[in-house]
Amino acid sequence: MNHTVEEVHLKNGAKGLLINVPGATVMSMQFHFRAGNRYTKAKDIEQVAHIMEHMAFGANARYKTEHEFESEFTKNGAYRNAYTSDLSMVYEADCADFEWDRIIDLQKLAICRPRFNDVELQAEKGNVRSELTNYLNDHHRLLWPRVQQLLGEDVLTYRQSLPTIGNVTLADVREHHRRTHTTRNMRFVVAGKLRGRKAEIKRLIEDFQLPEGERFTVPRDELASANPSVIRRKDATNLTFNWSMAIPRELSDEELDAMHYLNHILTGTMYSRIFGAARQKGLAYNVSAHVGAGYYDSSWDIIGQVNHETAGDLFDIITREIRCVLDGKIDQAEIEAAKSFALGRYQMGAQTVSQISSFYTGRYFADDFIKNYGAVPEMIKNVSLDRMIDTAREFIDANTWVLAAVSSGERQELIELNDKLVTLFEPR
Repeated sequence: MNHTVEEVHLKNGAKGLLINVPGATVMSMQFHFRAGNRYTKAKDIEQVAHIMEHMAFGANARYKTEHEFESEFTKNGAYRNAYTSDLSMVYEADCADFEWDRIIDLQKLAICRPRFNDVELQAEKGNVRSELTNYLNDHHRLLWPRVQQLLGEDVLTYRQSLPTIGNVTLADVREHHRRTHTTRNMRFVVAGKLRGRKAEIKRLIEDFQLPEGERFTVPRDELASANPSVIRRKDATNLTFNWSMAIPRELSDEELDAMHYLNHILTGTMYSRIFGAARQKGLAYNVSAHVGAGYYDSSWDIIGQVNHETAGDLFDIITREIRCVLDGKIDQAEIEAAKSFALGRYQMGAQTVSQISSFYTGRYFADDFIKNYGAVPEMIKNVSLDRMIDTAREFIDANTWVLAAVSSGERQELIELNDKLVTLFEPR
């Protein structure tokens, strides 16, 4: 879909993107605050942000209960949701074009004029407790906060977060909302058929009844390597692992692209160097690689599940193929194939208004950076072998990494797998 992007700075201090998608029949909107778990006033109520997010579509100045508000919000098929992360709280909605102004008004009501009450607090405490307990059964998800913590990030694991739920009071919820939900701390993206509507959209958002406040800074952690760590689960029938590496800076878009294509070469297909080789030998059903850029640091992760009896062989493949990358042993044909795959996914990635919006929200909400959608094909074309290898080498040279796993086995197994990875960090 063709579209144009305009950044607007509102009088109340909020900033956002208005994305015009001519002919769209849907409008998509997201409102972001730096209000996640890292911004709670104390660690012993860490889940107050999550609980507040759950209560966001509850009672408010116009509707007495969540059910009443939900009935009104969705009566014409509109979708709404909210989510909380370490840093962010985001309210999102998609609706039919004919009711865009009504839905913005209801979003404003939920964000600006909630009436937190004890009945909904107790219900959402139970729902959040159930949600986190469910995560304890998802071994990949269980590893995420543990790896963060091992590398030095000031976060809690799910087991540590669960006891904080009971400490949260209505006063805590109201304090968190009052402190974090301010116009300067807000970013937004609205996408859809906006011709002739931009002035009204800006007026509606400028009318958000929130204090001006300030844009919160992103907390910074000092990262360091850690010893291999096992989360023992008696019911774990295999080894779920995460090998995570970090460098102390934000990757550029060009470096991120290079690493995305390297990950595709390593694990992206059934003929890839790591995953494809493992599948061909019957060693593992799933192995994947991911790269991400944070505000102060960036990460490169290889994750998967493997049976205990084949784990050593899989890690031999991982070690061998990463060493090949460090030695520059990548064929130009592999890079061109990864570029072709990326170009196809790019063209497929703008079929809906929500997909277009999602292209911009991640970076914009993180650091106010506006990605250039039209420049993507040229960026894909410009990815080079040297940038791919240099960026991978930087992760290894930083020597900030950890191997963690969920397993019913002994820690010695993970130590032996870790020893295979250690060889990659020895002087080349």
